[in-house]
Amino acid sequence: MDLPETPMRLSVLALLLAAPLAAQQTPMAMPESRADRFLRYCDEYSDRDREQVCEVRDITMKAPTRALLLDGRENGSVRVYGWDKNEVLVRALVTASAEDLRDAKDMLKEVTVEATGDRVRADGPSSRRRSGWAVSFEVWVPRKTSVDAETHNGSITLQGIEGRSDIRAVNGSLTVRNVSGDIRGHTSNGSVNALLEGTTWKGEGLDLTTSNGSVNLDIPKGFNAKLETGTVNGGMNIDFPITIQGSLSRRITTTLGSGGPRIRAVTTNGSVRIRER
Repeated sequence: MDLPETPMRLSVLALLLAAPLAAQQTPMAMPESRADRFLRYCDEYSDRDREQVCEVRDITMKAPTRALLLDGRENGSVRVYGWDKNEVLVRALVTASAEDLRDAKDMLKEVTVEATGDRVRADGPSSRRRSGWAVSFEVWVPRKTSVDAETHNGSITLQGIEGRSDIRAVNGSLTVRNVSGDIRGHTSNGSVNALLEGTTWKGEGLDLTTSNGSVNLDIPKGFNAKLETGTVNGGMNIDFPITIQGSLSRRITTTLGSGGPRIRAVTTNGSVRIRER
């Protein structure tokens, strides 16, 4: 139905005409952070038998003088990012669940996060029937920080760091992006993934292994390195030409470009995919 010729109609038209201009002047929305997603998914969590509550805790600590020890405990993932500040920011994503909402909230209060000296870890109450808790960590560290991280049912990611790092998972994937230094990692059940940058590895090298999981390497075109990869039970897919000396087997050692530090990524039971970009 048409609006009558009244001041109300003029107001409506003014709003309609101003809307495109307002949209142009509105700043672009910031991308949703992992912490925001964590809280949103917690609110959307639905289980007929259990209630879940979540909390984000931020702790700032001094840069460690030794390797930073990160313990993901039984059910937490660990992500480490390098930055230019001379301090460490620990963001703990804490979850507790129970049959009753009040019990879940009480359990959440009992979960503690320790971030002091050179150690980051969580602790909490013993497991109860149909209830439990978990803490995942996002940690920002000075780029040259050495990291020692371990999880038992969670993934580990390193991005933008340059120190000596040792990462271990029992059930979880390992991922490294834009890192350098001496990086070593092993997982029993999970994939190993590496996205390399630049023209060669800066530092001693990269060594990733998995017992049961795939290997995925993304290598820049023209990258210089000594590459070692392979699988015992699984297929291999390398999408660029390589030169192999000796007989073709399940293990490949080759020189990329003019050579360089060793890049090693192997699996026992899983496929290998190496892509040039």
